[in-house]
Amino acid sequence: MVEASWSYVSGTSDKPLLGVTIGDLFDQIVARFPENEALVARHQAVRYTYRELKMHVDQCARALIALGVQKGERMGIWAPNCAEWTITQLATSKIGAILVNINPSYRVHELQYALKQSGCTYLVIAPQFRTSDYTAMLYELAPELSSVEPGQLQTTQVPDLRLVIRLGTEPTPGMLTWGDLQMLGDNISMEQLHERQRQQEFDDPINIQYTSGTTGYPKGATLSHHNILNNGYFVAEIMHLTDQDRLVIPVPLYHCFGMVMGNLGCITHGATMIYPSEGFDPRAVLEAVQAERATALYGVPTMFIAELGHADFATYDLSSLRTGVMAGSPCPVEVMKKVQALMNMREVEICYGMTETSPVSTQTRVGAPLDKQVGTVGQIHPHVEVKIIDPVTNQIVPVGATGELCTRGYSVMLGYWDNEAATRGAIDAARWMHTGDLATMDPEGYINIVGRIKDMIIRGGENVYPREIEEFLYTHPKVQDIQVIGLPDEKYGEEIMAWVKLKPGQTATVDEIRDFCRGKIAYYKVPRYVKFVDTFPMTVTGKIQKFIMRNESIHELGLEAAAAMKTA
Repeated sequence: MVEASWSYVSGTSDKPLLGVTIGDLFDQIVARFPENEALVARHQAVRYTYRELKMHVDQCARALIALGVQKGERMGIWAPNCAEWTITQLATSKIGAILVNINPSYRVHELQYALKQSGCTYLVIAPQFRTSDYTAMLYELAPELSSVEPGQLQTTQVPDLRLVIRLGTEPTPGMLTWGDLQMLGDNISMEQLHERQRQQEFDDPINIQYTSGTTGYPKGATLSHHNILNNGYFVAEIMHLTDQDRLVIPVPLYHCFGMVMGNLGCITHGATMIYPSEGFDPRAVLEAVQAERATALYGVPTMFIAELGHADFATYDLSSLRTGVMAGSPCPVEVMKKVQALMNMREVEICYGMTETSPVSTQTRVGAPLDKQVGTVGQIHPHVEVKIIDPVTNQIVPVGATGELCTRGYSVMLGYWDNEAATRGAIDAARWMHTGDLATMDPEGYINIVGRIKDMIIRGGENVYPREIEEFLYTHPKVQDIQVIGLPDEKYGEEIMAWVKLKPGQTATVDEIRDFCRGKIAYYKVPRYVKFVDTFPMTVTGKIQKFIMRNESIHELGLEAAAAMKTA
């Protein structure tokens, strides 16, 4: 790669983009690898070859046609990881229904918002997940369900919703069971399905994913076949995934990491998708890797930290592992090194992106120097552009300078569903997606994420990036995990606070943490406040919710007066 002086790079490739729909590509892969194991859902005792998975997908797609589901109609899915999730994903793609991913941790208010904002006509739900009783919440949201025939729902709370399909075999008033739905498929011929499939175009919207913003209501990123099929394909290509690989997917399917990088990454290569459990469980992950002789593993940093820290970690045989991806939030260098050394994942890669970009824009490569593999988010993806700009002037910054990362290409979403104003605020007139992430680019095009524009701390006029302090504190021998935030301060504007999670059996004092920093990082970066915690507030996808940490800390430390101070 030619060394650049400005922070702009475009991703070249000798492999063209896939100009095909998800359903058509799936059928092509089934024809090539019919007897390859496609899907293993260990907690359900489900094993499907590609041929068997296609039978289930086609039956479901025919059933949805029998129900009257039209191209462009929205079908929500509210369930943890399971085989039916993936069957629904592929079936809706064949008939052109837009799948609306609903966060498994949503409560009634959030569910209502997602269903109403997207205009969902149909909803697939699991009976329950962990402490969430989805069935009870549906009846709370739409009490009319209990007294109508399936498909006849009319309620002002979610005016577009007509039918709820419930996984499992237990009959539930007003809802169709998954088994009853599948039987409807017998009324539609394969030729009718093929005709419907031929009506789909790869630029059609096929998926809506709600982004969990820190302020305001979530926005529905609307993604096309072209967006997500190609992104899943190129993530797996860069990983050197083949039809012989077996990928453990503990990340949620409702998020791009699971359904795009996981499912579509495997499907585009004839590889095996393995779900160890409904939701993340480190023991289940380790057991799945060992029992299934997995070659690849996905996870956000907190998942890998939990696996490495499991009491029985050393007893598991992880020798089959070769590769995988750590992504979803900033990847600590020390954790990456341990994953390579202790989990046999010598080719583990870091991906960077966001839901609005399908999601991946940059990825590390096998064979890159170690410091680039573990200390950056890699280089540009094929067929994608990245530039780093001054957030004030919008001008491209020189190589090495910090600015906002913007990306452009096939991967940028169609827009936010029914929210033109938010779309214009995120995607500029030249189709650049403004990520809100602060980044630097080196002369070889390697990119490092240094923080969020909103997370940057300004202490006494000094710009402080939490990521830099976090990386330093990960080198403390007692520290397992660390998050740094800024808190309001009447003198300096902001002060630095570290939330510290210690390794099992370790104890430490506030002074010990601060003394570790003194003389090794700039004085103004030394945390004024330190809090020892067992967990961090986070989304179901493992993203740390720093705004919750900030609010809790302001209250605990009595900083309300400083927080109320107005600034220019």
